[in-house]
Amino acid sequence: MEKELNKLLADLVVEYHKLQSFHWYLKGYHFFDDHKKFEEYYGDIADAVDGVAENMLKLGLKPESTSEEAYEIILKDFKQLLDEVKAVKALAEKDDVYVTSNLMDDYIEMFYKANWMVGQVLKK
Repeated sequence: MEKELNKLLADLVVEYHKLQSFHWYLKGYHFFDDHKKFEEYYGDIADAVDGVAENMLKLGLKPESTSEEAYEIILKDFKQLLDEVKAVKALAEKDDVYVTSNLMDDYIEMFYKANWMVGQVLKK
């Protein structure tokens, strides 16, 4: 059962990202209704992800990653995202695209804080 639940969990995560991506590109007459509906769908999928993972833990099963492994992966990802955001900001500044530069400032602050907080979790 653990293997099948982990597969379901992975498939739900992929579906969540698909739905979120699709909703970004909606167009046309029914944009507002469709946009809201897609957000509802990926919200439901996010709840299902939590439900499956928590159910596995209640049953004594192990979702694919442990907390420490997850934090190590998250920290690495956040550091990479911080570098990407800084690069986009530099390009936006160079090209005088200040609305994008300003948006990146918010993300830089978010990732600096997230890196610090996750780093604190991993300190022993």
